[in-house]
Amino acid sequence: MTFQELQPKIATIIAEANTTRDEKLLAICQLLNENVEYYNWVGFYFANHENKTLHLGPYVGAETDHTIIPFGKGICGQVAESNANFVVPDVAAQDNYIACSFTVKSEIVVPLFVNGINIGQIDIDSHVIDPFTEADERFLEFVNQEVAKLF
Repeated sequence: MTFQELQPKIATIIAEANTTRDEKLLAICQLLNENVEYYNWVGFYFANHENKTLHLGPYVGAETDHTIIPFGKGICGQVAESNANFVVPDVAAQDNYIACSFTVKSEIVVPLFVNGINIGQIDIDSHVIDPFTEADERFLEFVNQEVAKLF
């Protein structure tokens, strides 16, 4: 399924009246994991600005020990501080990478803004080296714009 075909499905999930926010986030993770071949782990992290930590929210994929990540640590922690997308074509070449699994070859993290504040991010791991393009970034920015409506 193309990103263009996925966009209305994301909007439908967000608009669903009888589901909780976490159920909607999980449904988005499932949709992306099932329909984008190289999205092998899809999840959300949310910021605790007081403690300067990220906390794992709904996700689909292999279990992770990284349920709390300090700001600045790993790719997710760097995005919490930079407020910018971070695409890692090859995690083996990245100094500040927190290894989740030997199967993970690349990662993309896109921050989630609500009222101009970075409240979290969508994090995607792939078992393929260098699969992410600018189209992935634009699509995930769209996803986060829709998710921001839940806050």
